[in-house]
Amino acid sequence: MSEKIVPGPLQECGPATQEAVCINTKKIFDSCRDQDCIEDLRFYPVACGQDIINNAVSVKGARAELLHVYTDVEPIHFNRGFYTVDLRYFYRVTLQVCCSCARPAEVEGLCVFDKRVILFGSEGGAKVFTSDTCLGGMDSGSIEKSNLPTAVVEAVDPIVLDTKLVDACERRCCDCDLCEIPHCICDCFDCELCSGEQGKRVFVTLGQFSIVRLERDTQLLIPTYSYCVPEKECTCGSGCCGADPCELFRSIAFPVNEFFPPNALEQKCDYEGAKHTCCCSKR
Repeated sequence: MSEKIVPGPLQECGPATQEAVCINTKKIFDSCRDQDCIEDLRFYPVACGQDIINNAVSVKGARAELLHVYTDVEPIHFNRGFYTVDLRYFYRVTLQVCCSCARPAEVEGLCVFDKRVILFGSEGGAKVFTSDTCLGGMDSGSIEKSNLPTAVVEAVDPIVLDTKLVDACERRCCDCDLCEIPHCICDCFDCELCSGEQGKRVFVTLGQFSIVRLERDTQLLIPTYSYCVPEKECTCGSGCCGADPCELFRSIAFPVNEFFPPNALEQKCDYEGAKHTCCCSKR
C-alpha cells in the first residue's frame, strides 16, 4: 500500500512538482447536457403589444434572450445520493409582427419553460457556517438549510425555430400564471406583461443548449508547481501606445471575397449560424 500523501513539500516527486496543498473547491459529482427542442411555448406580450398582435396577419423574425434560470434541488428519498433538479427558464422574446400593409412592429414578451433532471449529488450531513455570514441578514430558511449539493446551469441564448399566430377561437391551455413570475423578471420589461385572454396568441418554438451539474464543497489534495506570476505585460490596447497604424493595417488579410463574390454560400450548421437564421412563421 502506497504511503499516504499529506499537505506539505514533496520529496520524491518530479522536479516540477513542489508541494501537496489542501484546497477547498467545488467538486462536480454529476452532470448532463441537453439539446431541447421546446415546442409551442406561450408568448406573454407586454400590455402595449397585445393590440398589435390582435391585428396581426403573421409573425416572423423573432429573437430570444435567456434572462434567468431558477433552480431547485430536492433529494430523492428512495434513491440515496440522487436529487431532482427543477429548472425554470425565463426568456425575453422579441417578435416582428406584420399588420396588413403597415411595416412590421416589434413586440417584446416573456416565455417560460420548465424541466426536471435527476443527477447524483452524493450525501452530506454537515452544516457549514463561515465567519463572513451576517447573522442579522439571515432568515429562518437559511439557518435551517441542510447540506444539499449546488445546482449549476450553463446555457446559451436559445435559437428561435418557429412562431405561430393563433386566433382567439383556437386558444390553448395556459402554461403558467403570470402571478407566479418573479418581480425581478417582470422588471426586465418596459411595461406590464399581459395574458391576452381575449385576443390572439403567439406560440414560439425554441432550441436550447444547456449543461446542468451538481457540485459540493470538498477538500482536495492537489500537487502544486509554483506561484502563478503573470508573464504578460499590461498594454493599453489603443493607438496611444505608440503602435504604427500602417503596420497594423498591413497585418490585415486582403478581403478577397469582397472583390470576388463566391459562387455559392456555405450553409452554417453550427449554433452561431443557426442563431442568426430567420425562423419560419406560421399563421
